[in-house]
Amino acid sequence: MTTSFLDAPRVFGPQKGADPATVRLLEERLAHLAASYPRNPSGVPRTGAAGGLSGGLWAHFGADLVSGADAVLDAAGFDALLGSADAVVVGEGRLDSQTGEGKIISAILERVRNSGRQIPVIAVVGSVAEDLGDYAENFANILIATDAVAMRAAGKTIAAL
Repeated sequence: MTTSFLDAPRVFGPQKGADPATVRLLEERLAHLAASYPRNPSGVPRTGAAGGLSGGLWAHFGADLVSGADAVLDAAGFDALLGSADAVVVGEGRLDSQTGEGKIISAILERVRNSGRQIPVIAVVGSVAEDLGDYAENFANILIATDAVAMRAAGKTIAAL
């Protein structure tokens, strides 16, 4: 995601349970923090990641602002592993409209598409939001698994593919 520091509460707060009043309070607190930092991260893309942690690291220590999803996939050697994969299984607490905006699943889907191979991507999730829309078409299957029984069932479904 390329969310800026002050946008983090509005973008991420509601999905974490923040109501409008709490979002406003978080925005005010981040604005106050930003003004006190050696460099102000307020409108800088990617400074809102991890609730603004990336902005604090950028402001205080000059941290590079890079795609966390791509950094993790590169560190894990994902592209090399993808070369011998028959399928890719991804997990998310909730698939929603933000899933396709720079999160790890969107980075995985992009790399699968760019591999030139037809590799099914299966999502095992806690829930699917109504706003997911056409993004669901990126997955060969979406399995909802909210407890141990459902997780075992998802594993059996994946094993049968």
